[in-house]
Amino acid sequence: MSGPGALPFDPIAEARRQWEGHGWEDAADGMALVTSVIRVQQLYLARIDAALRPFGLSFARYELLTLLSFTRTGALPLSKAGRRLQVHPASVTNVVDRLEADGLVRRVPHPTDGRTTLVELLPAGRDLLAGATAALNAQVFTQPGVAAPDARRLVELLRHIRASAGDFDIDAIPLP
Repeated sequence: MSGPGALPFDPIAEARRQWEGHGWEDAADGMALVTSVIRVQQLYLARIDAALRPFGLSFARYELLTLLSFTRTGALPLSKAGRRLQVHPASVTNVVDRLEADGLVRRVPHPTDGRTTLVELLPAGRDLLAGATAALNAQVFTQPGVAAPDARRLVELLRHIRASAGDFDIDAIPLP
């Protein structure tokens, strides 16, 4: 299947051929892999942005709402949210500021630790999240572009890359 503006050749395959032609055979597979992953990320982000646009959400805002919805209380300390989302504290603050301005979350004092601020999911945020999740499931997640067994294998391969980069301890977290 090709879309409008599709190239009549695979530019990454051509780049790989050029890499080999320039004497960089030992790096050609890695270049093709990294470039392919980055291009696929761009394609997925475009689909995600299109699905979330009607809800006024970016993927970062969606991820935070989803994270909060998965907690028992609908709230997390800002620092814990940042660690779980693997983003800089300033990024979490910015996302929370925007969600709070839209009435989707609020900051509340931690009930037992006066130094900690929680971000809490509000009913409006939960409602918006339900619609956004339905859209993402229908438009992106149930149609990733590969069959389910291939998707699971790809996730496992990428998981090893992430673990080897220090993203998490692969031995501590079993794959579901």
